[in-house]
Amino acid sequence: MGKSPERVGQYWVYILKCNDGTFYTGYTSNIENRVALHNSGKGAKYVRNKLPAVLVYAKEYRYYKSALNGEIAVKRLPRNKKEKLVARYAKKVVA
Repeated sequence: MGKSPERVGQYWVYILKCNDGTFYTGYTSNIENRVALHNSGKGAKYVRNKLPAVLVYAKEYRYYKSALNGEIAVKRLPRNKKEKLVARYAKKVVA
């Protein structure tokens, strides 16, 4: 069986900061719609009772599999490393 072709497009790994201070990490092909979906209460169950959720980190990927691996890597980070990642992202956005 051959290797399946890589899906090319625009994919995002993102972190939301929930109203209780916790982080939620996910991936999507449409960041604006996904954040809106979370904040409408129709996104992930984890976020539903912790609204509003604010987008605090987003990284774009060209390949679906790369985004999926990126999400896994971010989810494995301890909280203090996620906080550093978010802080670096905030500096880039402001600059």
